[in-house]
Amino acid sequence: MQKIVKPYDNSFLSKKQQVEKMFDNISSNYDFLNHFLSFGIDHIWRRKTIRLMQSKNPKVILDVATGTGDLAFAAYKKLNPDKIIGLDLSNGMLEVGRNKIKKKKLEDKLEFVQGRFRKLTF
Repeated sequence: MQKIVKPYDNSFLSKKQQVEKMFDNISSNYDFLNHFLSFGIDHIWRRKTIRLMQSKNPKVILDVATGTGDLAFAAYKKLNPDKIIGLDLSNGMLEVGRNKIKKKKLEDKLEFVQGRFRKLTF
């Protein structure tokens, strides 16, 4: 039986830890859920984001809250930067993304690191 995680409850975990755990728990199904529950709108906002970046011709991209990396992969395909770094709180989400990196053989172009947007080390 899967344990139910309630973000922001009164448990001993901090808010950050609860959110991280919630995303870790759904990471294996996140891509499907994101596409299904948004009725595909996630594809539209990714395309729009990439169109906005095209005129800048970025060589390095930092994708904050990358999740499983869908925006990072789409940006790599369309913009061909030298490097994309994806940052996310959830290591579970990042592991899904790292598996995609390996499958696509993009280890030299994409890197996913765990961290908080409020404490950027970049």
